[in-house]
Amino acid sequence: MRAAIVMDTNVAVVANGRTPQAGDRCVGTCIETLLTIRERYRVLLDGPGLILNEYRLNLSPSGQPGPGDAFFKWLWDNQVNPEHCRQVLITQTGDDRRNFEEFPDDPDLADFDPSDRKFVAVALASKEQPPILNAADTDWWEHREALNRHGVEIRFLCPELMTG
Repeated sequence: MRAAIVMDTNVAVVANGRTPQAGDRCVGTCIETLLTIRERYRVLLDGPGLILNEYRLNLSPSGQPGPGDAFFKWLWDNQVNPEHCRQVLITQTGDDRRNFEEFPDDPDLADFDPSDRKFVAVALASKEQPPILNAADTDWWEHREALNRHGVEIRFLCPELMTG
């Protein structure tokens, strides 16, 4: 069975060249990562479809014009193929439905971006200890130690973007 991975939307957006602060090396790393995921990994998604919906809001389901769009089309076409994807049940809570039972109750994570909590919830609920891939979002960097304490591994594809 393929190893599991969780991917923040920004990886595919950077691969499309739509992130001004990301240089050529970062864009290239993201493109290579998307190709590697297709060949070797199984993408974990949430049962309610929140991750796919976020991807759809930021990427083109036609697969054009960029590599991130092509990855999204492939993922969309393979979302029910157990070799390439797995749906993980997560439980939404709170008034805005952007909190999750599976997200750690930790004061050090109180200001972690609510829109990224679904990725953490999926990683933890999966029981597979998948890394979460991040390219350009510094919120992951700022909260990396607290997330790590809860067993969440973040892989920073473009570490040069994390230190400002």
